[in-house]
Amino acid sequence: MALTFENNMKVRDYECDSQGVVNNAIYLHYFEATRHELMEKCGLRLRDLTEANIIPVVRNANINYRNSLRGSEHFICSVSIERKGVRYYFHQQIIRVPDNTLCASAVIEVVCLMDGKVSAPEMFDKAFADYIDWNK
Repeated sequence: MALTFENNMKVRDYECDSQGVVNNAIYLHYFEATRHELMEKCGLRLRDLTEANIIPVVRNANINYRNSLRGSEHFICSVSIERKGVRYYFHQQIIRVPDNTLCASAVIEVVCLMDGKVSAPEMFDKAFADYIDWNK
């Protein structure tokens, strides 16, 4: 069974709109930050990948908003990975702490460009080995 990576985060007041809730676009930032934290934990730094001409790009993002986050609230953003062909699907959730309320979920489809061509770099499979679910 694949592992799930969790990133503990806190809402910053400037991320809230005039109604006092987190602006919908900010959730995409939370999801992205969590994927980048996972990459770094697995030894993949975006700067190094870019220098090697390996560019992970978001092909599709599907976000379902459930409950609002408000300023100063703590939450956990989690991610697990599914691999199909050359695509990586990052299944993500944002859960408010301490009431364990699901605030948003997403499936982010990512492909990698190597020298400008879509491919599945072996280094990603190795780095993410503990987090990839191959059985979906």
